[in-house]
Amino acid sequence: MDIYNFGKELIVKAGQFVETRMTKEFKVDSKSNPNDLVTDVDKETEQFLYTEIQEKFPDHRIIGEEGHGENITDTKGVIWIVDPIDGTLNFVHQGENFAISIGVFIDGEPYCGLIYDCMKRDLYHAKYKQGAFLNDQPLAHAKNEPLSKSLIATNPKRILREATKDSFFNIMAASRSVRSYGSAALEFAMLAKGQIAALLFIKLHPWDYTGGQIITGELGYKTTDIHGNELPLLGTTSVISGNPEIHLDILEFFKNDKTLHDFHDDFHNL
Repeated sequence: MDIYNFGKELIVKAGQFVETRMTKEFKVDSKSNPNDLVTDVDKETEQFLYTEIQEKFPDHRIIGEEGHGENITDTKGVIWIVDPIDGTLNFVHQGENFAISIGVFIDGEPYCGLIYDCMKRDLYHAKYKQGAFLNDQPLAHAKNEPLSKSLIATNPKRILREATKDSFFNIMAASRSVRSYGSAALEFAMLAKGQIAALLFIKLHPWDYTGGQIITGELGYKTTDIHGNELPLLGTTSVISGNPEIHLDILEFFKNDKTLHDFHDDFHNL
């Protein structure tokens, strides 16, 4: 079995593990701040994924949100970038609207992306240059809609800083409306389905976006940081993703915002 088909089976198995595990008691802790939650289920699901991948492909490396691969400093070989539960706040408070996200890269180049909406049991998946799918159905190519006629998604709490709010607020005002769903992976899935036309984040980690970036890239969506640069596989970054027309429109809002650029580069140690 190749990596792609193994990954599709694995992420569904991990989703089944989460569905079963969440019916039992679990502990909730915080990480970087009181609202940055982690549960036993996050950690156990990441360990499940790690063990399964290592048993099948012992030479592959895994980077996970909950600690696996934190010492990896290069992108050689096959790397799995894993978020065991993207949307932990939703998982804790709602019991839905969370996903498992996986991006696989070979020598730094995209190989496949996988997002599994656990409670809807929907699998979004793509192998590089072979199209993107929701379960067994091909997803449609991106449509070029202007910002004024589009829904966009962002995390409003992240953009309330003085250094970030002006450009982000202007973009939101220029859009038809704004949504926040609490899971970057599911927002990438919504982008892939055409339910939103763009998403904007001032800070994401690779496990938040790599799976979704590969899937939406197969459909013609463009994903960069606020400077228009490609996203890294290691370290944090801003993320702007959308159909080509909106992507260019959004970058124009950021173009001359030196305060935001300086804050961004300092924030991400660029």
